[in-house]
Amino acid sequence: MLENVMGIAERREREKAERRSAIINSVRELILSQGIERINMENIARKAELSKATLYLYFPSKNVLLNEIGEEAARVFLEHLKSLQKTGFTGIKALRFLWRGYIELFGSSDEMAITFKVHSFLNPSLPFVSLEESGKSPNVNTILEAIKTIIDQCKAEGVFDPGLDSYMATRMLLTMFSNSLDAATRMPAETRKSPAVIGEMTKALQIIIYGFAREGTDRSSLDILSL
Repeated sequence: MLENVMGIAERREREKAERRSAIINSVRELILSQGIERINMENIARKAELSKATLYLYFPSKNVLLNEIGEEAARVFLEHLKSLQKTGFTGIKALRFLWRGYIELFGSSDEMAITFKVHSFLNPSLPFVSLEESGKSPNVNTILEAIKTIIDQCKAEGVFDPGLDSYMATRMLLTMFSNSLDAATRMPAETRKSPAVIGEMTKALQIIIYGFAREGTDRSSLDILSL
């Protein structure tokens, strides 16, 4: 009897987890096809084939749902970065590998687009979550701090201008990422990840990196594509 009760409880928990996952996947599809601004709890419920009342049992609001999606997408990016991490890298080489990870994930999935779209929507005053808002978005904060650490290392090694504001530089990079992704996701799906689009994104990043450079630095050493 006890085993039957436990079996029923486990099945219910599994069904709840599956339904929760189905809701999240439905919202991800809506984000990419319609944009976040047009999404509401009613069309989310319709997409997930649920009643609004059932949807609210799982997520109390659109923002709570979006935050969970953004955190999951950021976690995927972090896991991808961990697979590329190497020790003993110079700051500029670490930056190159960061960009490589970004492009690889951008080209193979929609995690980057979803991450930036969600956090730009939830934090309209910034292109991404502020570095000062620690604890509100653990995975995103980890990405931000990783970028800032690389920028600080480039400054310490004399590659970047020592007077460069690391926080502002991080935000500038994220603005470029966000704007590039926003433009890309407005394109037809078959062209948004083309070599031409990725090439334009890389050029934009390269211009920013040149702007960070210490006076007299050889620009060839800052080539973001040289590994």
